[in-house]
Amino acid sequence: MKKIIITTSAFVLIFFAGCQTLMDGVGSIGAAVGQATGTMTPQQAESFKKTSSAIGKAGESITPEQEYYIGRSIGAIILKTYKPYNNNALTGYINVLGQTLAAASDKPETFKGYHFLVLDTDEINAFAAPGGLIFVSRGLIKCCKTEDALAAVLAHEVGHVQFGHGLKAISKSRWTGAFTTGITEGVKSYGPEGVANLTNVFEGMLDDIAQTLMNNGYAKKLESQADEAAVTIMQRVGYNPTGLKDMLIQMDKLKKPGKGFSKTHPAPMDRVADIEKLIKGAGAMAQSAARKSRFQKATASL
Repeated sequence: MKKIIITTSAFVLIFFAGCQTLMDGVGSIGAAVGQATGTMTPQQAESFKKTSSAIGKAGESITPEQEYYIGRSIGAIILKTYKPYNNNALTGYINVLGQTLAAASDKPETFKGYHFLVLDTDEINAFAAPGGLIFVSRGLIKCCKTEDALAAVLAHEVGHVQFGHGLKAISKSRWTGAFTTGITEGVKSYGPEGVANLTNVFEGMLDDIAQTLMNNGYAKKLESQADEAAVTIMQRVGYNPTGLKDMLIQMDKLKKPGKGFSKTHPAPMDRVADIEKLIKGAGAMAQSAARKSRFQKATASL
């Protein structure tokens, strides 16, 4: 795991130098020294060289590949706190529903695709890591009374991925530090100290995102963007966007100050006021027999 983090941190940060010649040189030097010091396998070194070159061409934009690796690292952090819920039927159902909603979003594709996982906790919460890794708690699913309500939860998280909110959680000072470290370390051989510096900066970025997802939450403006995206996605698929409003009202009844979504999201009723403007004219909730049956079957274990 440590080797993967070191390699990932290096290629995520190197692009800040912004010079293709430098990137090619850094890639070769970093790969050679990485193998010599035992911090990289030959396969990782070759990948490092290729990625360094690609990042140089990409300029200062994080590529979908980089976003995926950042998201995967965030996912690992989340799974240190929460265990996956061992229920293949529910996991499959959540993924079919989630994939359908993601395909109707303004970002229907990500590197390696969207993935949805149920967390085995009664805590009412959900997280969207960069790149399309979405986690929803067993407790939150249990709160959903209809498939429309569950679709609203997943569409909201897809909205966070669509707008890249996870990456926006990285502090400006952290980006500045990454820029400086990338340049100063990029022109030197990647000895143990250089690798450690890059790794520390990258781990700091991961910490920014993880703290936002699991402890601090997004700003109300970003939550509103995700809610707006959720309404649009639901309408495109054929779900009643009123499900989002109903879900928030239910969450408001069950909220526990300082825990779960209460710690990471704005007050549900504040969001309801904004959502009502978006769903004006939406009809009453209506469930088809087939939709109701599959929802009840998939969530029966809860």
